[in-house]
Amino acid sequence: MTADPQAKVMATRGIARDWRLGRLSFTFARSMPVRPARPAEPVLLPPAQMPRRGKGGSERNRIAMWHSLAHIEYVAIDLALDMAGRFGAAMGEEFVSDFLSVAADEAMHFALLDRKLRLMGSHYGALPAHSGLWETAERTAHDVAARLAIVPMVLEARGLDVTPPMIARVRSQGDENGARILTRILDDEIRHVGFGTKHFVARCRDERISPQKRWKSLLKTYFRGGLKGPFNDSARLAAGLSQDFYAGLAS
Repeated sequence: MTADPQAKVMATRGIARDWRLGRLSFTFARSMPVRPARPAEPVLLPPAQMPRRGKGGSERNRIAMWHSLAHIEYVAIDLALDMAGRFGAAMGEEFVSDFLSVAADEAMHFALLDRKLRLMGSHYGALPAHSGLWETAERTAHDVAARLAIVPMVLEARGLDVTPPMIARVRSQGDENGARILTRILDDEIRHVGFGTKHFVARCRDERISPQKRWKSLLKTYFRGGLKGPFNDSARLAAGLSQDFYAGLAS
């Protein structure tokens, strides 16, 4: 419920550190909010109303790209915290540890991207952002398997596909600092997808259900728009997301 981005970063780092050092008890006495607090800016628009970002290398287009990434990482902080707080009591301490570490990573990613924007003469909130990311959390708030199937195993896994060409494009523009930021994010996201896949597969096996069949069923129910290729098969496999989950599903 911390809206200010910088304060959210610090609070997230603090709770992840306190959990790691044993300063927090495994107690879930309060319900998670339906929606997290949001700052007044950026203005949130439905995805269909978002301004189209050009593909050129102008400064305006570059700022728009980094702003979009910053918004994804800002929402990802809340997605990871909600995962730990909403489902942690039932899923156990390892689950909480994994997703609080994810939240701390996302906070660090956001801080890097916000600093990048400021060095470019902009800041997070200067442009509109789309409102669709949190809708996935609302649709899956009742079912940890659905949340794991969609957030780490679809949304974050898509980052594994699109980030390498983005790194190449940024590097071709002479932005080595930007390429290093994206490489760090990619490396961390492989681990994040791995956490999601690990806990999803374990839950399916506990229920004696095929993880691949269960994932495809949940995808059909909760994910709008279909999967988009091409896929970064090697990064997905490093995260435990083998081709037998998603082969043949690209729209």
